[in-house]
Amino acid sequence: MIRLFFLPIFLLVFTCGAQVSETFLKENYTIERYDIPMRDGVKLHTIVYSPKKDGNFPFLINRTCYNASKYDNYHVTAQPNPLLVRDLYILVYQDVRGRYLSEGEFDNMRPNIPGNRKKDIDESSDTYDTIDWLVKNVKNNNKKAGIYGISYPGFYSAASIPNAHPSLKAVSPQAPISDFFFDDFHHHGAFLQSYTPAFPVFGYQKDSLTDKTWFTDAMMRMVSMDVNDAYSFYLNLGPLSNTTKYYHHDNFFWNQIVEHPNYDEFWQKRNLLPHLTKAKPAVMVVGGWYDAEDLYGPLNIYKTIEKRDDRAYNTIVMGPWTHGGWAREAGEHTVNHIYYGDSISSTYQEEIEFRFFSKFLKDKEFTLPEAHMYDTGIKKWFDFDEWPSSKLNSHTLMFEGNNLVIDGKVDESKEYSYLSDPHHPVPHRSEIHPLGFTPRLFINDDQRHASRRPDVLTFSTEVLEKDLTIGGEILADLDVSMTGTDADFIVKIIDVYPMDHEEYDHNPSNITMKGYQQLVRHEVFRGRYRNSYERPEPFQANTKTKVQFPLQDILHTFKKGHKLMVQIQSTYFPYIDRNPQKYVDNIYKAKEEDFIKSTITIHGSSKILINPK
Repeated sequence: MIRLFFLPIFLLVFTCGAQVSETFLKENYTIERYDIPMRDGVKLHTIVYSPKKDGNFPFLINRTCYNASKYDNYHVTAQPNPLLVRDLYILVYQDVRGRYLSEGEFDNMRPNIPGNRKKDIDESSDTYDTIDWLVKNVKNNNKKAGIYGISYPGFYSAASIPNAHPSLKAVSPQAPISDFFFDDFHHHGAFLQSYTPAFPVFGYQKDSLTDKTWFTDAMMRMVSMDVNDAYSFYLNLGPLSNTTKYYHHDNFFWNQIVEHPNYDEFWQKRNLLPHLTKAKPAVMVVGGWYDAEDLYGPLNIYKTIEKRDDRAYNTIVMGPWTHGGWAREAGEHTVNHIYYGDSISSTYQEEIEFRFFSKFLKDKEFTLPEAHMYDTGIKKWFDFDEWPSSKLNSHTLMFEGNNLVIDGKVDESKEYSYLSDPHHPVPHRSEIHPLGFTPRLFINDDQRHASRRPDVLTFSTEVLEKDLTIGGEILADLDVSMTGTDADFIVKIIDVYPMDHEEYDHNPSNITMKGYQQLVRHEVFRGRYRNSYERPEPFQANTKTKVQFPLQDILHTFKKGHKLMVQIQSTYFPYIDRNPQKYVDNIYKAKEEDFIKSTITIHGSSKILINPK
């Protein structure tokens, strides 16, 4: 059987914090359990840790769809930043509507309803009603509340901002989802097939109040087999219609995705960003540069608040973490094969997170940076007055033969072609890997396996004679043509290490850092959405067509002696599903015979814009 530790890890990452001792918790906190009524009568199960010490304390709230009961009985690893726990807050954990011991029906990314009318319920109103009840009914509170959460709880944190309760003073969305069409399950309309085993977690309603998992049987459909090679498993599974047939036919979330392949009203109303117009609480968004799941959310929540309300207190922290990595301290901080330094998470917890909540919930005098950003190339923190920073240089990357030209001129009449075959897609990992719940370690993986493939275009600079910092937003501006009528485009920014680079002690013997081609940033774009995410359209075969799409932001210094590389390809499997390359109305319902080879051409007028002004 496949290792069942995949499920606990998947759920634990959203809730696990640095530890405080069970003895400390028992000596300093009492636990109470409440079923708090919402405005429509639905009751949400809530666990409250209250300090035993005399005084008035602020609330620190975590709303989760991953079972608040794990926070019961002084569960040590479930607590947040240990500095906050030791500083004494009223710690609140709540099952969101429709999950575990809370009543109601669960809705993925429940749409926000503008206003705060008594008849309407959404995650904002549920948070409002929860805080209102807590302030009025829990003793020894100072009438101030903060909320935080990682991943889905990060979304619930961000969803508290519209029409926030007056007592809500500090919000920290961490690795938050903001729009499911661009984060987690999709990237620019392409489906993340690597998320397929995760659907049972989100796609079944419980039939009673419970603190136990009710979707185990559905999950076992996929994990009850020995799958050590995910690439072969998904390729043998065939088109996505077989996923419906064999695994998720009764999963409501899967069926919603199948029936809404485009960015229609169903997805649009689940986009939180348009509702972040007046952020009255202070906001600190936290994310990881190597978060393969939720990188779009933190960057765009921060930017949206900045654009919509220049009076808002709004900050961002981006570090060298994978999904939720800042909540755990491993001492030596590594991501996949790369070492980034020591005690990085503890430093964040002490100097940033602790100070943020202390400032706004306990009136402590702390100054925080606007943007606290980690340079993943030279491995140092930098503070900026704005993000993206106008102090970072703009660059244009263009292609000339196999060369990557920075801020220069090229022969734009040249063409670069490859044969893309969905029956032999480019692997997204350099190593064979087992079936898992969400993709992670590929995020800074070695790309030499892709460089050797004829269906991957690879462009590289000469060895850099001085450090080159790439920072800010990235826009892929491609001119393409193809023999088929649809295609995906994957653009990768890569740091090529010198052949004399040191080896890391933590790496297995089959990994060498000499010549390592480290993935720094990537993005996938489904070409049918080049003019509209809502109204897809086929390409006209053999016709030059403009395709533009953003990659996520970056802050990475390519050091002297390294090279900067760009790769372009049209498959990235099984991280994303395969595009048939023959236009079909709904790829989730495509048949095996719809998948065709296509010659993709990238024209020499294409470019990658770095930090465009």
